[in-house]
Amino acid sequence: TIKNTETLINRYYYKSPLPGMISDKVLIFGLAGGSHYMKVLILTSLFFLFNNALAQNNFNNNQYVGYEVCASCHQDEVKQWQDSHHNKAMQHADHQTVLGNFNQKTFENYGLITTFYKKTVEEKIQYWVKTDGPDGKLQDYEIKYTFGVYPLQQYLIEFPGGRLQALDIAWDSRTKDQGGQRWYHLHPDEKITSDDVLHWTGPNMNWNYMCAFCHSTNLEKNYQLETDSYQTSWFEMNVSCEACHGPAEKHIQWAKLAATDIKKADKDFKQQGLNNVLNERKNIQWNIDATTKKPYRVQNKQSNHEIETCARCHSRRSQLSEDKIHQPFMNSFRPARLTSGLYYADGQPKDEVYVYGSFIQSKMYHAGVTCSDCHNPHSNELKLPGDQVCNQCHIAETYRSEKHHHHKVKGQQSDVSCIDCHMSATIYMGVDVRNDHSFRIPRPDLSDGTDIPNACNKCHTVNTAKWSAQRLKDWYKKSPVGMQQFAGALSAHQQQQVIAEKQLHDLIGDKNQPAIARATALGLLANYPDEQSLRLIKSQLKDTEPMMRLAGLEALSSFDKRSQVTLAFPLIYDDIISVRMEAGRLLASIPKGQLSNKDIKQLKKVEQEYLNAQLFNAERPESQVNLANYYFELKKFKQSEMAFQQAIKLQNQFIPAYIGLAQLLSQTGRENEANSILKKGLSINPNNSDLHHSLGLSYIRQKNTEMALEQLQIAASHAEENTRYQYVYAVALNTVGQTENALMVLNHVLENNPQNIEILIALLSFNRDSGNYPAALNYAKKLKMIMPDNVDIQNLIRELSNKK
Repeated sequence: TIKNTETLINRYYYKSPLPGMISDKVLIFGLAGGSHYMKVLILTSLFFLFNNALAQNNFNNNQYVGYEVCASCHQDEVKQWQDSHHNKAMQHADHQTVLGNFNQKTFENYGLITTFYKKTVEEKIQYWVKTDGPDGKLQDYEIKYTFGVYPLQQYLIEFPGGRLQALDIAWDSRTKDQGGQRWYHLHPDEKITSDDVLHWTGPNMNWNYMCAFCHSTNLEKNYQLETDSYQTSWFEMNVSCEACHGPAEKHIQWAKLAATDIKKADKDFKQQGLNNVLNERKNIQWNIDATTKKPYRVQNKQSNHEIETCARCHSRRSQLSEDKIHQPFMNSFRPARLTSGLYYADGQPKDEVYVYGSFIQSKMYHAGVTCSDCHNPHSNELKLPGDQVCNQCHIAETYRSEKHHHHKVKGQQSDVSCIDCHMSATIYMGVDVRNDHSFRIPRPDLSDGTDIPNACNKCHTVNTAKWSAQRLKDWYKKSPVGMQQFAGALSAHQQQQVIAEKQLHDLIGDKNQPAIARATALGLLANYPDEQSLRLIKSQLKDTEPMMRLAGLEALSSFDKRSQVTLAFPLIYDDIISVRMEAGRLLASIPKGQLSNKDIKQLKKVEQEYLNAQLFNAERPESQVNLANYYFELKKFKQSEMAFQQAIKLQNQFIPAYIGLAQLLSQTGRENEANSILKKGLSINPNNSDLHHSLGLSYIRQKNTEMALEQLQIAASHAEENTRYQYVYAVALNTVGQTENALMVLNHVLENNPQNIEILIALLSFNRDSGNYPAALNYAKKLKMIMPDNVDIQNLIRELSNKK
């Protein structure tokens, strides 16, 4: 056995149903070297680990059987599925599956000419493309798989190391009348060269990490860090029955027994032998309230199994493990919240967020609506066309009338549909129209003075948001508000308004608002580390929503260690893996001496879960930086440095790795090396303001004022919206006696951020210290308007008034 360590690794770690069961990858890798005695010890440990796992039934021994077996009983469902996008999610490239024009068709983009053509090899047609490779030179590649089917189709190409890469020139599979039947580039407005992270040969177009899980059944990624390669496998290439319902071997056994003895079958097999029973809508009815004429669900929703099953793929999230069991969702995934890069302040999608994060904001979700109320999960089609799907629950005569939507109605047809106003669309990937599933009331009033879009002005493009808001007020004799009422708080934070913290606190405490919005606000309290925020975090760590508990733990990162230990420690026992992992991360460096054996054992388990999650995504620089920070907390500086270096090796344009490594080197007394690593980052990313700012701080620590000012100035000019960079640059200028220049920088920032307390305090201080008491008094009065009860400001005003 010792001679076959590679077989052991492949079979029992990479191919195991639950790869994370091994206590540490290092244990297995230790088999490859070391003494004979050490190998025996490790193998013995492995034996007991696996034996214990089997004894506790931790391994999923329910096997996959394939859709053909399912079809023997579920013929209608399989028939519907066979023409669905799920069935065509990924296919071998052949004359039946390839939709693109490969008849010596050329496509030019920024001077690069790509050619699509065919070859016949042993009477088999192959599909090829000649385009720029990882070195920027034209190369010929065979298309191995099609990816998707409508409204676009992409193509996968094999690379060394088990990689599949998605070509960034896609086929528009819409009809010619719709503008389709053409090749087009996914990034038409920018030249993507081979050294860009968005280039099709790079990590962001890698199928194994970016796409595979959601396009196949029983996908095992199997990334191997030591060789930087994949051994990715699947049971079925596409999204088949068991991708949603889980492995069905035991279900087949249950069905056979149930045919003769249903009682024994139900006794011998839990949940009909399935890991994931999607029966929560069985016998569910929706009725119309006689008074309000609005729909309501007769039976309350008891679980989120169906929604969370869909969310595994139809959400913006990070993945923590292979997710063999399917439930609960946050055991294997961390869903994204309403961050400014992904969503507008009111919760409308800005980037591609894949529905889930929008839907759980909605009033329909909170009323008990699930995905299959509107969608046929087997065909992927709407249950009824157009507005008819809405009219399953909403009375057509009421909502189709001009009294409701105030647009012209001709016969049975209206100028607008339900989705035009309540599910406004955004186009992604050039041609893919996605509707917002937050089912919101149009709020043009929120668009006035912000970047928040609204459904009205997506049609009425020549009119202003103020005009649209007035029309709504005229129609309904009030300004419609709707359920989602968190835009003010999130927008105030984004604009750094002084009222932001209070508004975030109010939002967090408002149980009528969606949990995802409250969790977003809670996570933002990391920016307001005061006693009031700490009390609020403490109360929310007991919330029944795991998203709230996770956000509260993340916010704790900005507070003192004592508070972190006191509040986070109980959550190492949380039922949800992603929550207790975050608690474990916060507690990584605490002394274990006074803990009970039970607590030490649990803490070690949680710490291992965190490490396993990072190692699962070890091909990503983000995970390597997470590991580096984790090791830094443990004062394992060598391991931390190695992880930072690995992140840079994986993606040399990943800025946090350079900055994190520089901070590590600086804090361990190696400032010259920190300076060098930042310069290396700038040689690859010359215009990055974060690197320039960090290099400026490094020069300050080296007491090189001239070079520090140069770098801080570059950072400030490249990131004018970053008030922190402007502030630091101004402080540096003032320190070397360039007070006038410092005041110019701060006043420029103040024009766009008139309530920024940090900037106002700096302006007050610089003017007071230079003897300009009238100007200092002016800024003190502005501070008083923002903080009228602040005693220190009141004393300053009295002091400055006397000097005036």
